[in-house]
Amino acid sequence: MLEQGPEPSAPPLLSRSPMPHHQYVLTLSCPDRVGITAAVTTFLFENGQNVLDAQQYNDTESGHFFMRVVFNAADRVVPLAELRTGFSAIALKFTMGWHMRDRSTRRRVMLLVSQSDHCLADILYRWRIDELQMIPTAIVSNHPRDTFSGFDFGEIPFYHLPVTKDTRRQQEAAITALIAQTKTDLVVLARYMQILSDEMAGRLAGRCINIHHSFLPGFKGAKPYHQAFDRGVKLIGATAHYVTSTLDEGPIIDQDVERISHRDTPADLVRKGRDIERRVLARAMHYHLDDRVILNGRKTVVFVD
Repeated sequence: MLEQGPEPSAPPLLSRSPMPHHQYVLTLSCPDRVGITAAVTTFLFENGQNVLDAQQYNDTESGHFFMRVVFNAADRVVPLAELRTGFSAIALKFTMGWHMRDRSTRRRVMLLVSQSDHCLADILYRWRIDELQMIPTAIVSNHPRDTFSGFDFGEIPFYHLPVTKDTRRQQEAAITALIAQTKTDLVVLARYMQILSDEMAGRLAGRCINIHHSFLPGFKGAKPYHQAFDRGVKLIGATAHYVTSTLDEGPIIDQDVERISHRDTPADLVRKGRDIERRVLARAMHYHLDDRVILNGRKTVVFVD
């Protein structure tokens, strides 16, 4: 059963104004060696670009180098395609995994949700005030639209795709088709309480973020707050991570905690946990949308603001 509206409109015109001097962002990772930073900055200089912000990290354990550079035109405008073509020679020389993007191009984001709607509400609010710079392509739920009767989705299409153990393959095929149809760049599991199949997780590798209501790697799976209560912990937390085929073990993007006491009941933990989940997921989405996350094996390098 599909319930949908027209393609969502952009945020208010004020937030759509172009960035000054048309900024680009370059992210890269490669085996560490002498001359990487010099090669990158020399290329930008020789192509008339000005570095606005640069962050780098050398992982001495893995021997890999990571870098994020924001730049714009200093004395001449060079098309992005031309910059990419020119940089590819440097990337080949240093065996880089890299990405170069126009920062004014907003990524397209699909939101998957079940019954708990606090993360969804927070994401939509942050999008509407332009804190999360994205284009929401759809809201998909395994529960019907009237589950969210208090919500104003505006023009964002809503899809009700129920799922059972026997229909999981068909339901995931429908979601996959929607991702392709809407040209979605990022899928966010905003308290979507269904485990993705290995095939689905593989298709979405590096572009699907989940919020888990626990400070991983502790208390995986269902009802982590109740698990935490049973263990008498003094801190509870939440974890935003990329989805992999192994449950709740994907590369971690962001985490946060809050202190609790013996007086807190499981209901108190759930209530306090909702606040942690909202802010952790929002930060993780911001980092991803702004090209601040680079995968590093089972971990991530996150260049914070």
